[in-house]
Order: sequence, then C-alpha cells, then structure tokens
Amino acid sequence: MSSCLTLKKSNCKNCYKCIRHCPVKSIRFSGNQAHIIEQECILCGQCVVVCPQDAKQIVDESEKVRVLLQSGSPVVVSLAPSFIANYHGAGIEQMRDALKKLGFYDVEETAVGATHVKREYERILKEENRDVVISSCCHSVNLLIQKYFPDLLPMLADVISPMQAHCADIKRRIPDAKTVFIGPCVSKKDEAQHYGDTVDAVLTFEELSVWLKEENIEIERSFSADEHSRARFFPTAGGILKTMDCDLPDYTYIAIDGIEKCISVLRELEKGSIHKCFIEMSACNGSCIGGPVMENARYTPIEDQMLIAGYAGSKDYEVEQPDMLYMKKQFSLIDLGHAQPTESEIRQILAQMGKFDTSDELNCGSCGYNTCREKAIAIYQGKADISMCLPFLKDKAESFSDTIVRNTPNGIIVLNDSLEVQQINSAAMEMMNIRYASDVLGDQVVRILDPKVFMEVKRTGKGVYNERIFLTEYQRYAERTIVLDRESKMLICIMRDVTDEENARSKKEEISRNTIEVADKVIDKQMRIVQEIASLLGETTAETKIALSKLKESIQDE
Repeated sequence: MSSCLTLKKSNCKNCYKCIRHCPVKSIRFSGNQAHIIEQECILCGQCVVVCPQDAKQIVDESEKVRVLLQSGSPVVVSLAPSFIANYHGAGIEQMRDALKKLGFYDVEETAVGATHVKREYERILKEENRDVVISSCCHSVNLLIQKYFPDLLPMLADVISPMQAHCADIKRRIPDAKTVFIGPCVSKKDEAQHYGDTVDAVLTFEELSVWLKEENIEIERSFSADEHSRARFFPTAGGILKTMDCDLPDYTYIAIDGIEKCISVLRELEKGSIHKCFIEMSACNGSCIGGPVMENARYTPIEDQMLIAGYAGSKDYEVEQPDMLYMKKQFSLIDLGHAQPTESEIRQILAQMGKFDTSDELNCGSCGYNTCREKAIAIYQGKADISMCLPFLKDKAESFSDTIVRNTPNGIIVLNDSLEVQQINSAAMEMMNIRYASDVLGDQVVRILDPKVFMEVKRTGKGVYNERIFLTEYQRYAERTIVLDRESKMLICIMRDVTDEENARSKKEEISRNTIEVADKVIDKQMRIVQEIASLLGETTAETKIALSKLKESIQDE
C-alpha cells in the first residue's frame, strides 16, 4: 500500500486517541510518536478526524492534477454525488462552471458509474444464484475483508466501484481523456493507485475548496432537479438499496454503515449462520456523506440527507450498460503476516504490566486497545510498549512516591484547602505520638498542630523553609518546611525531628558555661593569690629598703 496518510511527527503528543478510534489498531507507537502501519491500515480516515493536533495528514494530489491540466489532454472530473452535501445547495451545473474555471475539460457525476454498478449487482443476484453478496463500492470495507476477514472474500461482489466504472466510461467516450475523482474519501486515493490506470488522480473536497479559494472562484448555490438521477442516493446509508430493484423474494436486503457495525456483521458471517442476503456496507457512519474529509467536519445528518433526497431523481440515468466483463474486479487476500504469541508469552507480558491475574486486567482502554490482552499481543508484535498502560504507570509512580514517603525519616503531613489532614507518614505519627493514621485523617490540623502558620502560607502562598520550632505539646524540637502546591491546593509540611540535636546543643552550651564558670573561678583565685603575693612582696621590699638605708647611713656616719 502506498502512503496516502502521513504524520507530522512534531505535532504528535502521544495521546493514544488515534489508536482508540482505529477499528483495526493499525497504529504503532515508537519514540512517543504514532506511526500508521500501512500494511494493516484500511484507510477509513478515523485517525485524521479524531487527532486533536492534526498530526495525521492526507497526501495532497493537487499538484499532480495541475500537471495533468498542463499536459494537453482533456481532464474530466468524476464528482462524487456527496458533493451537494459538502457544497450545500450547489448542483452539478454550478460545480461544472466553477471547475471549468480551474481548467478542467468537463465535470460529470460519479452517480453515472453508480448506475452501472447497481445494475451489475442486480444481474449477479438474479443470474448467479449466490448466497451472500457484500457490496464492493467502499474501498475501506474491501480492505477490511481482504486483510482481516479473508475467508469472506467469496462473498465480496467482484464488481468495480462507481468511481472506477465512471472513469472507465469517460475514457471510452472521450479519447485520450485523463480522469480526476473528487470526493469525501481517503481510501479512494489508494484504490486509484492500485487498480490500473482508470483513475489518474484523486482529490478530496477539502483540497478542491482550497484550490478554488486560491483562485478566488465562488460556487453558485443553486440546482435543478432531474428525475433521471436515482443513483444520487448512493452516498447515503441504504442509498445503494434505494436505487436497486430489491424484488427477489428469497433475498434479504440489508444496509450497514459505520466500520464497527461492519466488523460485527462480518464476524456474524464468519459463523456461517446468515444466508441469502445482499449487504450494503459502508465504513463511514451515514455512508459517504459522513466521510472523513467532508469539509471542516460539516456533517449534518438530517440536512445532508434532505439535500440528497431533494436532488436525487426517481429513475435511473439513461446510460448504456457496459459488458459485464468491464465491470469485473478481482479481490485477493492481503497477508498481514502477524506473529501470534503463545499463551505463556502473553501472560509474561501482562505480568510486566503488573497484571498477574484476570482481576488485574482493568481493560480500561486508556492505551487505545480494548483489552489488556489485546494490548499484550500488540506489544509482542512491536506495535505498542508497556509504558502505554496508564494504570500501570500510575500505580508505579504512586508506589515509588509512597515508598519514599513511607521510608523517609522526615515527618510528612499533607493538608487540603480546608486544612484537613489528607496524608501522614509514620515518621510524623511517631513524632506526635499518633498510633494510627486513621485517628487524624480527615480531621482539622488544629487537632495536632498550631494552624496559624498553615493559614498564613495558604493566604500568602509564601512557603516557610527550615524553621526551627519547639512543639510544646510533644516536648520535641522540629525543623519544618511548609509549601503550597497551587495546582492541587494542597499544603505539604515536612518536619525533621531535631530534638536530639537541640539536646546535644544545649548540653554543649551547658558544658561551655560550666567551663567558663570554672575558668572564671580559677582566674579569680589566681588573681587573689597574685595580689596576695604581690602584697607580701611589696611589704618585704619596703622593709628591706628601710634596713639597707639604715645600714647605708651607719656606714656613712662612720
């Protein structure tokens, strides 16, 4: 399969929305990016519709069509009958006038080819005595059967689509003509590329509208009805059946729209309990008027149905039916080559996701897969990884944070906006002599701590950091930090018991004081002794001085 869908990697935000809506889970996640698995994709376009980042894009063939217009060959448009729902109120004449201004040779309705197709369906039912026949107009349904329900391929009508039938008819009537199909479908781009050269290019309504806007071409909103146009019903749910002569008494005629419903019906058919019926199948809800590229998601079911009903006639187009050989189309099996894990390998992968028995398998669908088991198979096939399991990541993160909170030596208390205790760890409980967490959970913090500082932090939003306090009621010293988490409006209090530090510091200070006192006493005593010694020395010196003076005087007198 060539690539009709591309990915803008920078836009993918890894939200898994595309895989949740992909009916066949043909998306692989790698490097936090979603990658479309072309071999498995049925091109229903749901990933394009639901992507909130517009990361999925349809390959634009506008430039290819511009080249065709410059080739010199007449380029004729096959316009899908859903155009009147996309361009509200514009008829084929008005669309022809607008597109001719872009350089197209002519514009015709694909509904002409739809008439050929419905007549071939009628012939098959009347002449070939088939049991169950599934319509082959929708390429996405065809791919679904080819890839996922290959045993039902014999039921798929071997008939070309209205797009192919009409473009082939154009080329038979207009020599050297090039054909461009314009419609609301992604898969038609793939169909055109893979089934001969009948269709030279495919544009979506959105691509056409952009081109018209660039050229400042306005489409006139008016139309005239034509009774010979019953095939215009084709793009509506049950529209094929509305054009057919559903008059075989032994046949049941059923219309199924929406890919999930189609899958359910195909599973029923696999059981072999359904017989003698013609089933019209369309991948889109509401059929083609609910197509993925109906411009700007302008699908308005009631109004669109009314527009189609008001524009479609009650009789067939007056066209010549081609030989049945020109209407044949062979569908072959498309092997996906899926490797299937054993039961043991599935259980091993589930265990890695923390799912050890069926009670652990939530099947919540947050990863995009319907069941945990389906997700495990996708992991085995390399389409998904374990990290896509949100409950697993949540439990892992909570377990990790709980382990930290539970084992930290610091006391942790979490309060809500009403200052009610929401969480308390064992260290905080020990610090405040609380036996069970349930004794305080949900109670006001005033029951265990002074609420003033918490009220102040809540009011100002300014945290308190490393504040050393004495908890009088618990006779403990603590160093606390209180912060406000603005998103959750939670107050987080972290307390470190510093009682031993404070006691050690007090003891050290007391020793220092005692040492200073002893030193002071020693100094005082030493000073007294010195003073006494000095005093004694002073008296002795004076007496000696007097004695010597008298001796000196006696000697002089002699």
